[in-house]
Amino acid sequence: MSLFATSERAEKYRADLLEFMDSHIYPAEAVYARQMAESGDPHFQPPVMEELKAEARNRGLWNLFHPHPEWGPGLSNLEYAPLAEIMGRSPLASEACNCNAPDTGNMEVLTLFGTDEHKKKYLEPLLDGTMASAFAMTEPDVASSDATNIEMSMVRDGDDYVLNGRKWFASNALHKNCRVMIVMGKTDPTAPVHRQQSMMVVPIDAPGVTVVRNLPVFGYHDREGHAEILFEDVRVPSTDVLKGEGEGFAISQARLGPGRIHHCMRAIGVAERALELLCKRAQSRITFGRPISDNANIQDWIAEARIEIEMIRLLTLKAAYLMDTVGNKEARTEIAAIKVAAPNIALKIVDRAIQVHGGGGVTDDFPLAMAWAHLRTLRLADGPDEVHKRAIARQELRKYREQKATVS
Repeated sequence: MSLFATSERAEKYRADLLEFMDSHIYPAEAVYARQMAESGDPHFQPPVMEELKAEARNRGLWNLFHPHPEWGPGLSNLEYAPLAEIMGRSPLASEACNCNAPDTGNMEVLTLFGTDEHKKKYLEPLLDGTMASAFAMTEPDVASSDATNIEMSMVRDGDDYVLNGRKWFASNALHKNCRVMIVMGKTDPTAPVHRQQSMMVVPIDAPGVTVVRNLPVFGYHDREGHAEILFEDVRVPSTDVLKGEGEGFAISQARLGPGRIHHCMRAIGVAERALELLCKRAQSRITFGRPISDNANIQDWIAEARIEIEMIRLLTLKAAYLMDTVGNKEARTEIAAIKVAAPNIALKIVDRAIQVHGGGGVTDDFPLAMAWAHLRTLRLADGPDEVHKRAIARQELRKYREQKATVS
């Protein structure tokens, strides 16, 4: 049996999900595009999405990501990996199954660190898919790849904290159902560097919160939005601090580990869809009297794509296996490695699929241009490539420092 062999129940979910994709998700893509275009609102919640959510829930394909049996099927990371990959093949599937970021990460944070009131008021509606949430950590005025740079002030005033600062790329903040944010800021600038930050639960309509604008990503105004948000004297009760003052950095690390690997799982699904479109297009288009697929360079691209997809899938499965067996901290090198490898390889495959599609590849007639934009953004989201490479290199170098110290 393979080390990464999955369970019988996971295989059942996989079969059910594949059938759901074929019968409902892929056919809904054109309906979704039409409803969005007819609405004239880039942040419209199209009826077809709510229909897909209801169908997924009826089929038991709901909250598949959640590791706690109380809230979902309780799948391990290794069991969930193939499911996230399948959902990654369509931009509709993750939300349809209530497995979309940043809600998934926020739900896990609220599960681990939320009070009973938080769970009743926010977690339960999020799990039900009737509410959306945002995560506000990145700031425009500092290099947020180093989370200790965060400058938003969170000053204690009696039983409240007063928040002042500016965030951006708060994904989901323009979703029609967004009601709450998890916000990271600095509560004590004099504390040790990793104890200065805290996270708080903040309603998006709290007095003093202003959604300034949506930030386009490569010209796309994603439906969920990537918002710039201004916080001006926003009062937050001390009971809405998650885990406790000074725990923000620790929470961010707990949150981003699973989130990073989920992104990578979905990126593999995007790569598979791009390769499928590449192959079909290459066989159907004739140039100089022959199908494009007869060209040696195209066959090289197809072969390389299959090899590279299998490589990143195996690395993702290894990371998921380690997360399950020895924990996220011990799996940090594999998580960092796949966070670099998966988006870069998927980007290359999508780029080649665009090339095979010719001019059509850069239009909205095919999903490739938007897929490229999202994948390119993923090289920055949840930490840029350079931060992850730095972490991997430092881990490698540590071995030899320890070896040298032993020899000495």
